[in-house]
Amino acid sequence: MFFSGVSKLNLPSERFTVIYRVLGNEKEAYEKAKDICLEQTVEFPEELVPSGVIADHIVGRIESFASWDDHSFHVAVSYHVDCAAKELTQLLNVVFGNISIKPGIKVMSLELPDSILCNFKGPRFGTAGLRKLLGVEQRPLLFTALKPMGLTNEELAELAYKFALGGIDIIKDDHGLSNQSFSPFEGRVKLCAAAVDRANKETGYRSIYMPNITAPHHEVLDRARLAKKLGAGGLLIAPGLTGLDAMREVAENDDIGLPIMSHPAFQGSYVLGDSGLSHQVLFGQIPRLAGADGTIYPNFGGRFSFSKEECQAIATASLIPMGHLKSIFPCPAGGMSLQSIPESLKVYGNDVIFLVGGGLFRQGPDIIENSRYFKKLVEEISNNK
Repeated sequence: MFFSGVSKLNLPSERFTVIYRVLGNEKEAYEKAKDICLEQTVEFPEELVPSGVIADHIVGRIESFASWDDHSFHVAVSYHVDCAAKELTQLLNVVFGNISIKPGIKVMSLELPDSILCNFKGPRFGTAGLRKLLGVEQRPLLFTALKPMGLTNEELAELAYKFALGGIDIIKDDHGLSNQSFSPFEGRVKLCAAAVDRANKETGYRSIYMPNITAPHHEVLDRARLAKKLGAGGLLIAPGLTGLDAMREVAENDDIGLPIMSHPAFQGSYVLGDSGLSHQVLFGQIPRLAGADGTIYPNFGGRFSFSKEECQAIATASLIPMGHLKSIFPCPAGGMSLQSIPESLKVYGNDVIFLVGGGLFRQGPDIIENSRYFKKLVEEISNNK
């Protein structure tokens, strides 16, 4: 036959499991489940799969199949750990490679053993490390963005200075700031990092500036190194644009060693509708694998469509035990206002970073006072919970 000798492979027995929600009636959903097992591994006609190790271990295995609701089914498929090749890229390929092109299949959660998780360093700081860096023990952290696009570097630096004077913990580039002619990357980082440092010396706070290093793949590491050299306290990356493994590479680089925030740009279509990835997988579990210390996503009640339940699922996936990987901060954003803070605190508790951008400008003309109000509001509500 074509495949003589394949049964001689000697593989350990450990597997990892992916939970899928599959649309259709029982017969249709079960056929899709069987297709997932083949498509995500051997990508080969079932009747031609070699017997022995490949059929018994390499091909995905349906571990459970049960009704989810009236029109979909809960399917647990396990895969041999060696199929993931100890790589983030290949792990994601097995989880949702070819079947991402097929309708009616959604990844709901990942169940990863230590033999998978040990291949990833995960978040360098996590929730505890970021709190220590910023000198904030209990309350939620405060986050804002330098905007709008089109301001000069000098104007952005002045904004950064005022935010830091007002006590904002993390001041990031808006994700639309890159290396435009009106705001060149190197000049912006130099001025904004210096502005935040100057404010810290005046206030005694430990605010940090996070430039956006989302860039062509061959420039991402260079921008990260340059940002650190120029005094940046952290980094913003949109892994939907750079690739998740590019973020992992920056996070695991000991020469850089800065906290990382993951931005959701270009990832929205993955979570909208009945296909794709669940909110908790895309914005909770995967960023932890890829080394983010915080995950930015649209908050419920803002200008996007995420529900309270979806946001709660992201927060839970960010914080619950996941092997040796540190917990990370959920960072609700996307149209958050100061008026939404009290309700959001009830949902998230104190282990959260509130990202308020345009809402800080709506509060009034004095950015410093608006920032101080933001800080006072969070401190008072979190202390009285």
